[in-house]
Amino acid sequence: MGLTIGRRTLFAVICAVAVASIYAAQPVLAQIGSDLGVPDADLGWIVAAGQLGYLAGLAVLVPLGDMIDRRKLMAGHLLLTAVGAVLAATATRTWVLLVGMVVAGLFAVVVQTTVAYAAALSTPEERGRNLGAVTSGVVIGILGARVAAGALAAVWGWRSVYVALAVLLVALACLVLTTVPPDARADHATYPQVLTSLGGLFRERLFLSRGLIAFFLFASFGALWSGLALPLAVAPWHLSTAQIGLFGLAGLVGALGAARAGRWADAGFAGSVSGGALVLLAASWLAIGQASWSLWLVVIGVVVLDFAVQAVHVSNQHLLTMTHPHRTSSVIGGYMVFYSLGSALGATATTTVFAGAGWAGSSVLGAAFAACALVVWASSRRVATEPHLPLSDPQKASRP
Repeated sequence: MGLTIGRRTLFAVICAVAVASIYAAQPVLAQIGSDLGVPDADLGWIVAAGQLGYLAGLAVLVPLGDMIDRRKLMAGHLLLTAVGAVLAATATRTWVLLVGMVVAGLFAVVVQTTVAYAAALSTPEERGRNLGAVTSGVVIGILGARVAAGALAAVWGWRSVYVALAVLLVALACLVLTTVPPDARADHATYPQVLTSLGGLFRERLFLSRGLIAFFLFASFGALWSGLALPLAVAPWHLSTAQIGLFGLAGLVGALGAARAGRWADAGFAGSVSGGALVLLAASWLAIGQASWSLWLVVIGVVVLDFAVQAVHVSNQHLLTMTHPHRTSSVIGGYMVFYSLGSALGATATTTVFAGAGWAGSSVLGAAFAACALVVWASSRRVATEPHLPLSDPQKASRP
């Protein structure tokens, strides 16, 4: 069937706005904490609440994409994510904010339904390229939200961030219903069948190895973006929320630079790209850790880190959807469970470590997560050629 450029762009925008509803709090954590009286050591839970909601959505909502019309599912989830954003925007107590973040995270799994639909609409020859383009929307949302949220919060306060998100989410839901065709599948599995299929994935070596890589990959990513505002807001820099948000531009440069990872995956180099990118991920923390005296080194480290994260993420999804082309929603949803757990761990751990050991401790933590991902990748390479590895394409077995 193929995926048109216009539809691919819309899917990328949906991913960007939906995921921004979870991560927009990161550059304004200090402002939220001051407004609602949240201690610094507990600020990570604001981001983690969205991640935990996201985790629940991956388990119970994303599998619905293998059952019902994904167009209607996408529109419904966008509207419900907007409800979570409204709750956050109007919160006067911390628990109301956390509920809003959980609701937004729960239905922001529209991202995975969108990615899975993009994979299903793509021909095998263009699947990697399309996944790279649509998935770039996720990174744009995570990092672009930092720039936009920082600017909005500096002018109108942190609540304006969630008002803007709610408006965008409703507008996108309307666009989905008017421009995306119905999901024309002849057969639809039942919910128990889909859950059973999802559970079976966790017994597959390729799925587990790629999932564990994603767990440590996004723990490292979360350690950076949930904690970076803390050293930049204090001596010697004392940067404002708008200035801190600008670091998201550096991340965007790196992430968009990795857009070609999808084409490399189409060419059969997903495994090699993953290994090289994980080495870069670990090395990036050497520069990021110098935040106490050099902002330029931090910028360089951020560019490298986000390039590495996007390259590995696209390669992971390409391999998994090529292996399971007829249940893309389930395989993407299951894979993203690891992503969500890793992101939540990184968000909570980095603020806790920072409170006790400063940014140097958070940097060691981020590098340790990256090293763990590299160990998993190296171990999976050694066993990838075993005959019981469940791969549909035996040529891929030597290049996990």
